[in-house]
Amino acid sequence: MKPRKYGPFDYSPIIHRKKLSWPKGERVALWIIPNIEYFSLEEKIPANPNGKVPDVPTWSARDYGNRIGVFRFMDVFDRYGIRATVALNSDVCLHHPVIIEEGNKRNWEWMGHNKTNTRRLPDLPEGEEPKVIKETLDVIERVSGKRPKGWLGSGLQETWNTLDCLANEGVEYVCDWTNDDQPYPMTLDDGKKLLSVPYSHDINDIPVFEHHHRTADEFREMICRQFDTLYAEGAQSGRVMAICLHPYLTAKPYRIGALDQALAYICAHKDVWLATGTEIADCYRAQMDK
Repeated sequence: MKPRKYGPFDYSPIIHRKKLSWPKGERVALWIIPNIEYFSLEEKIPANPNGKVPDVPTWSARDYGNRIGVFRFMDVFDRYGIRATVALNSDVCLHHPVIIEEGNKRNWEWMGHNKTNTRRLPDLPEGEEPKVIKETLDVIERVSGKRPKGWLGSGLQETWNTLDCLANEGVEYVCDWTNDDQPYPMTLDDGKKLLSVPYSHDINDIPVFEHHHRTADEFREMICRQFDTLYAEGAQSGRVMAICLHPYLTAKPYRIGALDQALAYICAHKDVWLATGTEIADCYRAQMDK
């Protein structure tokens, strides 16, 4: 994508769009995105750039998520019949394959999320980005058995070339652009198409807990209030609600109950579609292509 002042899409005020319908007339498509990530003990962790290597406290907090937290997520999601769409560092496939095995048992969807969370795309040496994206997708496909159709950049970061690299590798949707409550099409310079599927800066446990220091009960209340608004608006045209999670944060013993309560609240409503990223993208594209 060439540098530009606005994105590779038209400005589209929601009041001027045609009605968006979900498969059974649901008001809200709910998708849950656990970010399952790998951090090398031999490198600085972006959350603590001034830390010394090895940064044992920062690294250990995150490793807890892959040893304990992700399996708590599985128990909670199973209770509500939720298929997660995982933003996955491909190095997790190599170092913690049991997570992939257990996710596959639940038919989870896997999205590309860089090789590791210690290196972001804009920080790569010149010319490395296409190789890293290809390797990320190749490894996830080899270990999980399915090639990812979606992508979330580590730190939601892109370069001017990221979307082109993703499209060239067959990626169909991206989640880095958190500027809408509905999917929308992207058209790249060469005419290739991608979809943006809504993700969230706000209903996201990193800013909630690490930046704004909210409590678990406050996060539960945020989730429920977000849902209430989207559910009301969804009576006129379908909305997407993303809940963005990290197992080292929300799956802590003193927080997991709040997530459970929020999901119980949402799932008690009718006309809620428990969807994956690809299901949302496919449903939107089927209507857009008519």
